[in-house]
Amino acid sequence: MTKSAYQHKRLPQWLKTRLPRTRKFFQLKSLLKENRLNTVCESASCPNIGTCWDAGTLTFMILGDTCTRACRFCDVPTGNLNQPDPEEPDKVAFSLSQLDLKFAVITSVDRDDLPDGGAGHWVKTITAIKGRCPDIKIEALIPDFQGNMSLIREVCEARPNVLAHNLETVESLQRQVRPQCRYEWSLNTLETAGKTQGVIVKSGLMLGLGEKRDEVIQAMRDLVEAGCQILSMGQYLRPTPTHAEVIEFIHPDRFAEYKEIGESLGLKHVEAGPLVRSSYLADQQARAVGLD
Repeated sequence: MTKSAYQHKRLPQWLKTRLPRTRKFFQLKSLLKENRLNTVCESASCPNIGTCWDAGTLTFMILGDTCTRACRFCDVPTGNLNQPDPEEPDKVAFSLSQLDLKFAVITSVDRDDLPDGGAGHWVKTITAIKGRCPDIKIEALIPDFQGNMSLIREVCEARPNVLAHNLETVESLQRQVRPQCRYEWSLNTLETAGKTQGVIVKSGLMLGLGEKRDEVIQAMRDLVEAGCQILSMGQYLRPTPTHAEVIEFIHPDRFAEYKEIGESLGLKHVEAGPLVRSSYLADQQARAVGLD
């Protein structure tokens, strides 16, 4: 089947989800609006927003709602950057204290415009959450900081329970899909995290962008070598016609195969399926590798 045929093909049944309608969903939406906080659930048009918010789980996105990069898979806006809100770390911590959660995922846009790439803001956010919500486990899904190992170490030393950074795609597609990123920057980020005592290391891959089976397996080998313990794998879905095309809809059986291969290669846990995203069931993923 040609690329253009996939572009216009209807979504397979296994990729269809229901629109969120529950009271819990709208309570969370109201709380976020009141505190002027961003979530990647909304900004990245996540298909699991209803499932996760109904369960009272969400992923905060710090450092604004606009990115310095223009990755061809991502629906987060680019440009019109503002200075980070100095009160944001405390606002995030306060909001989490109102949600009665045991596990929180924090991510951010890339802020290559800032001298430290936003690392200091990351540290303040993690510290604020620990201060106000000492019982909450934290997963930090961080940028690559353009390969600056000292900045990556700075965030790691704030001691989130899980340090995540997504490889996103195989090496051959990096420049096409993530033109301002580097495959080696991502692997170095994970390797640096792996050297931090007590931190679980996690990454994510999108499938359906034209990658080959042996390239996916090689990416998993590279992740194991970098010290990655958890891998999430999901189907890439095109946010708008201006984004990268979906070349293939990956069948659930192939995701199951990749899960088996990844864990045989040394990954402690692989969460794989068409609708899986990095933060989907993140608490369960962390517990699967021993988080108390």
